Amino acid sequence: MAAEEDSIELAAASRRERLRALRAAQELLNTPDDDSAQADENGANGTNETDNPSMKFRNYVPQDKQLQEGKLAAPVLPKFEDPITEAPPPSEKKEDPFLNIAPKKPNWDLRRDVQKKLDKLERRTQKAMYKLMEQQEKERQLAEGGDAIED
Repeated sequence: MAAEEDSIELAAASRRERLRALRAAQELLNTPDDDSAQADENGANGTNETDNPSMKFRNYVPQDKQLQEGKLAAPVLPKFEDPITEAPPPSEKKEDPFLNIAPKKPNWDLRRDVQKKLDKLERRTQKAMYKLMEQQEKERQLAEGGDAIED
């Protein structure tokens, strides 16, 4: 039992010491310094609070005129210079081989498929025009020959 009482007394004594240290620290925090005493005097007059608002706004635009003085300017970011994009390599004039493969007109495949039929029609058209020209020539010769006979 004596050992338990001794341990309890030691625990109580250590607790008392900690509480005394905490009270001393609290008193040090609560005691006014010379600087804080001057701030309290200015605060009592009301000059410190109205002249310098302690709020600073980075992303918010306040409605109140007095609070707008605490608005901070937007930060200016430095311009990033990418060394790769600064100096592009000298480009040589090369023809892209795929440009020659691409069709020039959008209907190239239709023309390719219909080309045989078009050629056949072109020959027939030329023959028909030749026959018409021959007929007109014969009619003209007959008309000239008939006019020449009548004279």
